[in-house]
Amino acid sequence: MNNVRTVSDTKRTFYTLHTRPINSIYRRVVEELMVEMHLLSVNVDFRYDPIYALGVVTSFNRFMQGYRPERDKEPIFEALCRAVENEPQQYKQDAQRLEELAMRLGGKDIVAWLNPTAPSHGADDLHAAVQAIANNSPFKYSRLFAIGLFTLLEVADSDLVKDEKQRIEALKQICNALNLPEDKLLKDLELYRSNLEKMAQMQLAMEDMLKADRKKREQRGEKGVVVAPPNSSPESSVAPGTSQD
Repeated sequence: MNNVRTVSDTKRTFYTLHTRPINSIYRRVVEELMVEMHLLSVNVDFRYDPIYALGVVTSFNRFMQGYRPERDKEPIFEALCRAVENEPQQYKQDAQRLEELAMRLGGKDIVAWLNPTAPSHGADDLHAAVQAIANNSPFKYSRLFAIGLFTLLEVADSDLVKDEKQRIEALKQICNALNLPEDKLLKDLELYRSNLEKMAQMQLAMEDMLKADRKKREQRGEKGVVVAPPNSSPESSVAPGTSQD
């Protein structure tokens, strides 16, 4: 008997846990992240690791930036993790520990740390996960894992990731050390960075719409006329792994 959970099962669980409506501009972001996490969770070669967790947390935080009401972001993230039968607190704790390590080591040292033969710098369990990734065949690579690696570099040295030559060289070193698909990883990260820019532009457009609407309501309100808020917003799929072709 096949007991593998389906995408529909995961979505049903999510919307059972989070019953409040999700703003339309962000709904596809949440659902596409949910589907990606689901497909990984049911893959026989997939193993949870802290770098993947950092990718999930970063993707959620970046693409949900500006979400209103702000208080709903935390319940959405918790429902997202629980829908794929994971603990949200583990994701957050592992992501935080990696970010703290990256800040402590800096750019060049975090690249070196991502080599399985390097010293652990006091993070034995985290480095054991790095060694397992390098030695695990087959390792289930994912875009979320790539985003986790990118975030480590970004936190360790923001100037490094802004410099295309340094960024690509660092990522190539990491791919070589961990036996990762270099071309795919670089392509996924370019798409991720492009989608972040598009999401930022959409958020600015939404903010401009809301400001214009508030101004219009204030002007009409002075004349005793009530104006309904706009009932539409730009919807676009800008989740971490989706193309805009």
